[in-house]
Amino acid sequence: MEFWFSPWVLGLLGLCIGSFLNVVVYRLPLRMELEWLSDSGEFLQDEAMLARTLQPDAKRKAEIGAFGKRLVADCQAHPAPGLARPRSRCPSCGHLITWYENIPVLSWLMLKARCSACKTRISARYPLVEAATGALFAAVAWQFGATPATAVYCLAIALLLAAALIDLDTTLLPDTLTFPIAGLGLFAAWMGWTAVSLPHAALGLMFGYFSLWSVATLFKLLRGRQGMAEGDFRLLAGLGALLGWQQLLPIILLSSAVGALVGGYMVLVKSHNREVPIPFGPYLAGGGLAALFFGQLLLALMLPTLLPQ
Repeated sequence: MEFWFSPWVLGLLGLCIGSFLNVVVYRLPLRMELEWLSDSGEFLQDEAMLARTLQPDAKRKAEIGAFGKRLVADCQAHPAPGLARPRSRCPSCGHLITWYENIPVLSWLMLKARCSACKTRISARYPLVEAATGALFAAVAWQFGATPATAVYCLAIALLLAAALIDLDTTLLPDTLTFPIAGLGLFAAWMGWTAVSLPHAALGLMFGYFSLWSVATLFKLLRGRQGMAEGDFRLLAGLGALLGWQQLLPIILLSSAVGALVGGYMVLVKSHNREVPIPFGPYLAGGGLAALFFGQLLLALMLPTLLPQ
């Protein structure tokens, strides 16, 4: 167990997981959006629903239903790729990525950051995600050793990274990533795999969700528009379940401070439109990672009364 949970082994595993996360970050939101479009097309063909809501005349009902049918057909004509298949391709020329072109970090360096077929530049984000995942897995192994907590936190880190990157790209936080973090935290606490007790995990889940929900609700009442999405509530709830309710304070303070600095920079320097939302998920994920590795230190600095004497 000490060998398989060593920083070197888990670091190498993290590199491979990071490579897969790059695929998930691209394909999962695409699958979600196509499913939503297809579902919307199905709803548009529901005559009973249209009668209850829009109450259109026969001609308008037929137009809406025909549009819904075309929308479903368009979605079926452009099926979303699976998370594991088909094989990855160059988005520019369609070149199939061979196994030796898909070695984490090394392939990007050997290819000099360009597609072997069309020479289109390959983003540096791919090796950065792989390297970051490997480094975080190794850090977990180094800090928590050959324990069940290491497996729990490595899985949670993979989910967190994927969720943060998808939110950064699309402002979406998929339930398929945030819910498992919450479930993983509760299950690990119930099994005694982490230092978080089950009551503390349950309180973290509840306080994490309703703290952001209350802020967003108050903002909507005062400003008349949505200031935060429900995915953020669920992500913080998952972090609360995973790390305990005590870690919610440092997570919120860190993510809010960094988010305010970055948001201010984008608005003042980059002329970012204030009406365009800035994703908060990456900052919550960063705060969660900081709390995972430095939670007790952060609590000692921010709220010493919560620490046991």
